[in-house]
Amino acid sequence: MIELQDICKTFYLGDQAVHALDHVNLKVEPGDYLSVMGPSGSGKSTLLNMLGLLDRPDRGKYFLSGTDTVELGEKQRAELRSNFIGFVFQAYHLIPRLTARENIELPLMLAGVAPSQRRQLSEEVLERLAIEDRAHHLPKQLSGGQRQRVAIARAIVRKPEILLADEPTGNLDSRSGKEVVDTLEQLNCEGITLFIVTHDADLGARADRQIKMMDGAIARELNNNQGAA
Repeated sequence: MIELQDICKTFYLGDQAVHALDHVNLKVEPGDYLSVMGPSGSGKSTLLNMLGLLDRPDRGKYFLSGTDTVELGEKQRAELRSNFIGFVFQAYHLIPRLTARENIELPLMLAGVAPSQRRQLSEEVLERLAIEDRAHHLPKQLSGGQRQRVAIARAIVRKPEILLADEPTGNLDSRSGKEVVDTLEQLNCEGITLFIVTHDADLGARADRQIKMMDGAIARELNNNQGAA
């Protein structure tokens, strides 16, 4: 499903080059569960942005379901991102003036889905994540755990094949964090390919494949079924 070949990305701070991704190679099969760990500045978030088609490499190839995404125009990349990928962020990124239901329906509206179908799809994910009683609440009226479940609902309402979660439990207490992790892992069990970027070693250890990054490179990969690579 995903293949990164010799991916490089360099940023410049003044005249100093920062190698955010340094010759990264990675293959991911449908339904894989991966955690990405490493210290701040190791390239974790840059890798996630690259996988989510939010950034382009300076060098290398990124194949998504056989498509060379590097060669695509911005409109084609946006369409591919919309059809294949869902995002969950530490800060939720909910629109404050919209209700939970309206936040969930936003990607459907942007995709031109009819109102009646939007309502049906949003009701399905609201019920699935046990927040149907919060459908008409604004984000400020929700707990942290409820906000993150709304964010997950928004990410999966278009039924993506890949879910990218950047520190999804970072702002949550332990109980809410556990509920969010359980939800993400259940989605993975149903076939969604799951990436979690985290500083939490316990959360990272739950993944089938654990990627340790250092200085923009994959320093080590641990496969729970096969051992270290």
